[in-house]
Amino acid sequence: MNLSQMNVELFRLINDFGKEHTYLNSTFIFIAEYMVFVLGLMALIFWFTRRRENRIMIISAAIAFIAAEMIGKIAGKLHSNYQPFAELSNVNKLIEKAVDNSFPSDHTILFFAFCTTFCIYQKRWGFTWIIIALFVGISRIWVGVHYPADVLTGALISIVSAFIVSFIVPRLEFIEKLLSLYEKGEKHILPGRDKSREL
Repeated sequence: MNLSQMNVELFRLINDFGKEHTYLNSTFIFIAEYMVFVLGLMALIFWFTRRRENRIMIISAAIAFIAAEMIGKIAGKLHSNYQPFAELSNVNKLIEKAVDNSFPSDHTILFFAFCTTFCIYQKRWGFTWIIIALFVGISRIWVGVHYPADVLTGALISIVSAFIVSFIVPRLEFIEKLLSLYEKGEKHILPGRDKSREL
C-alpha cells in the first residue's frame, strides 16, 4: 500500500465513524466550524489579563501562525489536492465547503500554531492545548473536508514554526519596545491595575 492509498484508507476510517456514530456528528461539526471562535476568545482573554508573558505568548502565536500559513501556501504550490468530498464517492460530508486546494489544512495550521505556542508558555496546561488542536484536526477529517495528510502536514509546519518563533520573539528588543508603547496608550484607554510587568 503506497502513501496515497494509506491517506485515503485512514480518511475512510475516520470519516466513516460519522456514519456509524451519528450522535457524535454535531460535536465534531461544532469543533470543525466554531472552535475557531473559542480560540479567538481565549486569545483575547489572555491578552487582556494585561500580563506581559501572556502578551508575548499571543504575539508569538500570531507570528507563528503567519509564518506557518506562508509555508503552507508554498507547500500548496508544490502539491495540491481537492477536498475528499470532491474526489471520493460516498463521503460523509457534514459542512459546506467550496472546492479548492485542501493541502495543507488552514484550520490545523491555525490551531497548532496557537495551541503549540500556548503549550510552550503554559506547560501546566500543555497537554490540554495539544488535545484541543488534535480534535480540531480530526474533526476536519470527520466532516469530510480534509485528508489526514492535509492535517498532518499543517500540524507539523505549525509545530516547528511555533517552537522557532517562541524561541526568537521573547529575545527581540523591538517587540518589547512596541509592547511597552502599546501598554502606555492602553493605560489611558483602559485604566486599571498594571500587570504588564508581572510574569
